[in-house]
Amino acid sequence: MKVYTRAGDDGTTGLLYGGRVRKDAALPSAYGEVDEAQAVLGLARAEAERGGELDTLLVALCRDLWIVMTELATAPENRHKLTAHQHVIEQAMIDALEARIDELSARFDPPTEFVIPGENRVSAALDLGRTVVRRAERAVLADGVSSPLAVAYLNRLSDLLWTMARWQEGEHLHTRSVDAPGGAPS
Repeated sequence: MKVYTRAGDDGTTGLLYGGRVRKDAALPSAYGEVDEAQAVLGLARAEAERGGELDTLLVALCRDLWIVMTELATAPENRHKLTAHQHVIEQAMIDALEARIDELSARFDPPTEFVIPGENRVSAALDLGRTVVRRAERAVLADGVSSPLAVAYLNRLSDLLWTMARWQEGEHLHTRSVDAPGGAPS
């Protein structure tokens, strides 16, 4: 099996269960943004201890993002063909993110000021992932046909990534004062 098919050389891509659309159409743009978010989570994972808690969590999140991409790569009229618990975003996935946010948040005092990203490579990658997930969320909203659960999942995932970044910073959380003149670090 070859990696290339030449089917997309005309600027179109196939959707799951049929149909072709332009590669810059709303659905491919949305699942492309989610794909980029998954790649950034892979970058964070590359910095994590293999087999550790963070690594395990990131692998699970990447698997969830496959589900999100599958749903987004399927035309709305064909989504009934997707397999529940395998290819469809479910409320339980969002609930699991919320539970993880609550569990991780209990491990540290939340910052009271704006956070300056980059305390370490892991937290920086997680913060980057958060911003890419936010962009993906906007792309899903822009497609106008996606499941509301896709938007909710991505919204909660960005919250979790922010929480994970703070958790990974530990006691070295840098902040800047919102009252500092010109927003300069205090």
